[in-house]
Amino acid sequence: MREHQPALRVATVTGTSGRVGAAIAAALEADGWVVQGVDRVPGPRTSFLGDLRDPEVRRAALERSELVVHAAALHAPHVGRVDDGEFRAVNVGATEALLEEAGRRGARRIVYISSTSVYGHALVPAGRAVWVDEALEPRPRDIYDETKLAAERLVATAGIPAVSLRIARCFPEPLPVLARNFLHRAVALDDVVAAVVRLTGQPAVTGTFTIAGPYPFTRADCPALNDDAAGLIAARLPEIAAAFRERNWPLPRTLDRVYDSGAAAESFGYRPVYGIHQLLRSH
Repeated sequence: MREHQPALRVATVTGTSGRVGAAIAAALEADGWVVQGVDRVPGPRTSFLGDLRDPEVRRAALERSELVVHAAALHAPHVGRVDDGEFRAVNVGATEALLEEAGRRGARRIVYISSTSVYGHALVPAGRAVWVDEALEPRPRDIYDETKLAAERLVATAGIPAVSLRIARCFPEPLPVLARNFLHRAVALDDVVAAVVRLTGQPAVTGTFTIAGPYPFTRADCPALNDDAAGLIAARLPEIAAAFRERNWPLPRTLDRVYDSGAAAESFGYRPVYGIHQLLRSH
């Protein structure tokens, strides 16, 4: 008598030749998903090579898929190098077509990888650091911001339970820059991936969430962060101030923003674990 075989869980991840998409694909595979990766360029996690604007590519990549994680996009470094029309076609048009095909194929869950960049001009401080949560109204400043925000709106109305994750700064940088950013605006790739995996087990959660790191500041600190961030860090985090001095890194005189992941914590238990302390201990 044959043993009962559990049904395969199939996920489509776009942008799997990129850093974020590849990491998400690897984590989903480790969690028991069969991942169908799609990208325009080859990569170890990419099983379908092609452009999402091609209907055949979309149909093949979405076959049997119940989860779609859409990470493929043109990004901020492409601004000024790629025509605005191409930005709209890739970031908005291809997203719309992907969502429509996912609906026809019976997908049950969409996770869209967006960016805190959509807040745009709203990130400019006016006498105090900006506390950035979902209540802050986005004010796009360039075609990247505009198209990511437009894609978020498509995702919100897709007819499939969906989540958009506005991930904070999440790419390799020189260590002194990374350390400064991990105080208030950077997030570890592992924490982004953990948020996605956590959402796969909570299908009732929908909406838009900021995904950032564990920062040592509160909303009440915003005036001091604008006026004298170095003084606040020295008083609040003497061990961090000492670590900066030991490395001959200047403490930031001002910090312009702090990202807040409180809504994600409350809605689906997101708990970032990699912050400035972990960064300095590992380097």
